[in-house]
Amino acid sequence: MDPRTSAQDVMQCDLCETAVVQMHCDTCLVNLCTACVGKHMISDESKDHKVVKFKSKKSTPLFPVCKFHYKEQCTMYCNHCDTPACTKCIASDKHLGHKISEILQVVDEKREKIIKEQTEVNETIFPTYQDIASDVQNRMSQLEREYGDLSTAITKHGEDWHREIDKLVKKLKAEVDEIKNTQLQTLQKHLNEINKKMSDIKDETSSVEMAINTNDLSKLFSVTSNVHMYRNLPQKIVPTLSKFIPEKIQIEKLRKLFGTLSQNSFTSEIHNYSMKTTQKSPEAGSSPPVKQLLDEPEIVNTIKTNYRRLILVACLSEGEIWTKANDGTMKLYNINQGSLLKSIKTESGNIPYDIAVTKNGDLVYTDYWDRTVNIIKNEKIEEVIRLQNWKPRGVCSTSSGDLLVIMDSNDSKQTKVVRYSGSTEKQTIQFDNKGKPLYFAGFCNRYITENRNLDICVSDDGAKAVVVVNQAGKLRFKYAGHMPSPKNESFDPRGITTDSQSHILTADNNNHCVHIIEQDGQFLRYIDCGLSYPWGLCTDRNDNLFVSQRFERYVKKINYMYMC
Repeated sequence: MDPRTSAQDVMQCDLCETAVVQMHCDTCLVNLCTACVGKHMISDESKDHKVVKFKSKKSTPLFPVCKFHYKEQCTMYCNHCDTPACTKCIASDKHLGHKISEILQVVDEKREKIIKEQTEVNETIFPTYQDIASDVQNRMSQLEREYGDLSTAITKHGEDWHREIDKLVKKLKAEVDEIKNTQLQTLQKHLNEINKKMSDIKDETSSVEMAINTNDLSKLFSVTSNVHMYRNLPQKIVPTLSKFIPEKIQIEKLRKLFGTLSQNSFTSEIHNYSMKTTQKSPEAGSSPPVKQLLDEPEIVNTIKTNYRRLILVACLSEGEIWTKANDGTMKLYNINQGSLLKSIKTESGNIPYDIAVTKNGDLVYTDYWDRTVNIIKNEKIEEVIRLQNWKPRGVCSTSSGDLLVIMDSNDSKQTKVVRYSGSTEKQTIQFDNKGKPLYFAGFCNRYITENRNLDICVSDDGAKAVVVVNQAGKLRFKYAGHMPSPKNESFDPRGITTDSQSHILTADNNNHCVHIIEQDGQFLRYIDCGLSYPWGLCTDRNDNLFVSQRFERYVKKINYMYMC
């Protein structure tokens, strides 16, 4: 314990160390009792001691000492010279005609500027740097994985070459064996013929010798010599040996035939990163009026569609809504009258996986099987994105006009979110800062939306969670449902949307309700006013909620917040 404080934490004089502190010297930063003030004042007469009541300590400013006039304090400030000045400096010709201000005024302005700049550093710049660092880390992790895949591809290609070379070697060796066997058979046949003649010669020689050595002259006259036949020697057969003529290995040619790497590089864009606050759209940057959730949400309208089983909804305006079911047609309905305004079929005839409305009022849809993202302008379908090795699922249009698409690899073993500006890929979000997948890898339902704070929210049916990352792709949280739930079933997320208060709303197919969570993942409440297998969600500018239900043809308009 400090010896100058008591059990009651009463401060004691720095000089006598016994009496209670009552005064304070702002010049020397010393705590004093009343009795010690005089002693302190004469302890160092070179200083201009500013003694004040203890509760008013640090109230007396410590002016800078003038560099040109001994002991003079600089109470003024020369704006022209950008330097503090004392009264003698101001009176001299040195600052003649210069703009002079009181130093306290300049200090207040400087302090205000510093505080403003520090606020910007703490609230905008440093968090942005954190996001940039996270983005770089994600890119490093992604590079590790992608270069690993690249090495694997090269190894596989090498193995393919080895297999083909092994096949070629085996084929050539088989040809060698075939040629050898043919030539051996020819020589063997020739040898057999020679051996036959040799046998005939031996037999004939034996008969002739017997005739010559006998006294029976008739046998001698019966001998017939075939020597003229044996004088014609057998034809000499010399096989021509096949030769292997290897092609000279040309390393450069071999490299080109095998494959090469594309040129690698870094692109550096000075203005590629921007502060969070400056990236928000005017709509996102303005603060919406604060609204409170209703204790009891209510269904205020029911819109009948011509579908048998309605899947998705997307708000075009306060009076019009796009819909989609399990066929290749998207239909626009008038909300108040329930009348069909427009019907458009997909270009491929496939069922669109997801629909969304852009900030310009155009309809966007994803074609999972055709691997395309399409936009409908003036009732004409334009292909915006065509994917290779990936299939698009959920899509949304951002406040900046970009498209966010969540997609699966062809083998359904990878899932990622990609940001597009037109057809140009700007950003890929797939892994957390530890290199682990953010999203479930497998065939399941996935939808996506952007929140007002620019967070990217994905309802991931495979993970049984809502996965939320910030604009840089850094994981903020995963929401896995709330218990008790209306039906006490596991969380089964489907459609997802947000509102003016940055609430995240997700349809729960198992529990026949909609979850409302705030932007940081905290559960707020359920909307379960008679819903049955809710699937698609969207909100209009007035925070009306529209819900489509999997086994019904109706869109329900729900009021769940107090309107301003």
